[in-house]
Amino acid sequence: MARPDELMFAPLGGVGEIGMNLSIYGLGNRHQRSWLAVDLGVSFGDEEHLPGIDLIMPDIRFLEKERKNLVGLVLTHAHEDHFGAIIDLWPRLKCPIYATKFSAALFEAKCAAERNPPEIPVTVVPSGSRVDIGPFGVEFIPVAHSIPESHALAIHTAAGIVLHTGDWKIDPTPLVGLPTDERRLRELGDEGVLALVGDSTNAVRDGRSPSETEVASTIAKLVKAARGRVAVTTFASNVGRLRAVADAARRAEREVVVVGRAMERVVQVARETGHLDGMQEFRSVDVYGHLPPDKVLAVCTGSQGESRAALARIARDDHPQVTLNRGDTVIFSSRTIPGNEKAVGAIINGLVTQGIEVITDRTELVHVSGHPRRDELRDLIAWVRPQVLIPVHGEALHLFEHARLARAAGVPKVLTCKNGDLVRLGPGEPGIIEELPSGRFYKDGSILEDSKSRAVVERRRMAFAGCVFVALVVTDKGELIDDPEIDLVGIPEKNPAGELLDDIVFETVISTMKSLPRTQRRDPDSMAESLRRAVRATIAEEWGKKPLCYVHVLVS
Repeated sequence: MARPDELMFAPLGGVGEIGMNLSIYGLGNRHQRSWLAVDLGVSFGDEEHLPGIDLIMPDIRFLEKERKNLVGLVLTHAHEDHFGAIIDLWPRLKCPIYATKFSAALFEAKCAAERNPPEIPVTVVPSGSRVDIGPFGVEFIPVAHSIPESHALAIHTAAGIVLHTGDWKIDPTPLVGLPTDERRLRELGDEGVLALVGDSTNAVRDGRSPSETEVASTIAKLVKAARGRVAVTTFASNVGRLRAVADAARRAEREVVVVGRAMERVVQVARETGHLDGMQEFRSVDVYGHLPPDKVLAVCTGSQGESRAALARIARDDHPQVTLNRGDTVIFSSRTIPGNEKAVGAIINGLVTQGIEVITDRTELVHVSGHPRRDELRDLIAWVRPQVLIPVHGEALHLFEHARLARAAGVPKVLTCKNGDLVRLGPGEPGIIEELPSGRFYKDGSILEDSKSRAVVERRRMAFAGCVFVALVVTDKGELIDDPEIDLVGIPEKNPAGELLDDIVFETVISTMKSLPRTQRRDPDSMAESLRRAVRATIAEEWGKKPLCYVHVLVS
């Protein structure tokens, strides 16, 4: 008798971290499996640790190898950490993509803003419906989150049902879209759920996430009380928050001006898909300077301190069309993503220095998370009653706390895993059975680099200790024809005694050349290596750091 098909799960991104989400589900046996991918997102580079790196993406070597067995990619929603890597990575996979209307429209707009994007077809699936993708029946269950049309996925298979929550919360009064579909989730629990793969972002926070309606009330109060110009910055994709801001402006008899390309793109898509129905028309940035200060509200990109976004330029007073003055108000209707604190702090300090009042979620309820706190996690477990729970979408602490909560809630089997772990969900005892290739790609300008690439490693070293370039021309006997050329980049000009490091390195090169045996002088590679070591040692003695050093020997 043939063994029944096994149901597998593996995270290739998004576990042990927040961002870069990619999960895969497999159905079959070890010789032949069909694979379904869920989300394909990015995380963002950190200038301190990854200088020059714009985006970080999951390593998809395994899926490339299994490409003929990859039946589809399903999107839970259109946040960058869930769909931001598609344009770069889909050409390596060329699998069908499934998404609901808003996610598909926002992806189309994102592609249109790129230079020469690949043509990537997306199949639009109605919210609440089910679509068969290979051996997987994928049901899109509406959930509340901070972007329209977020969905949990009920993945129906011959081996059982998996609920992949995506990003979600319980908000009975969302400003856009439907609340989390408790009725359908309870029905799934009655049908029997094998595994719940769930969002852990707020597993360390007690209670429940406040509603978007409460934020809207606070914003309306603050805008009404403001005397001068008002600017509000938030995540561009948070259409519910845009509705709240627009409603606050209408009540205070202010015009809404949209500032920033990402915000303009989302507003256009939200209007096209009906998520801004009933709201007043927004004005373009061109009219900002013609409106009286008490009649304008600017909604701006840049809540995460992005240096090229609208708010950073306004804070530096170098935006061509938008200015703020003493007595104006800026509301940060967002939270600062870990790693962006310095950049956001610099903008806030720049605004405060100009006499502008800055309001954040530290003093007013101007932002709520789109992720579930502990009581909401307990509710979902009670509705669904899974046999297995796997925490994802979180750092180590979040995963640990979610797992502990699930055990306390009576889930029979709780598994914690890391990126690359292949988990057998059933039939039989669930557990980690294998490790798949996993890792990261770095988007470096227009090039995708492996995380171990020389460019990334050397740039990090160069940022810490600079670089020395030495070029010299020698005869075939290894004798200098002219003085060596020396260039110090990112290295102090003088040592503590005030002596020029250029001169000290020059003397090191000359003295090292003189000390080399004849046989070594006639070998350009050997000569270059000896000079490289001598120069690095000299700089280390004078400065305390060892720079990168490149020596070029030209034989004439």
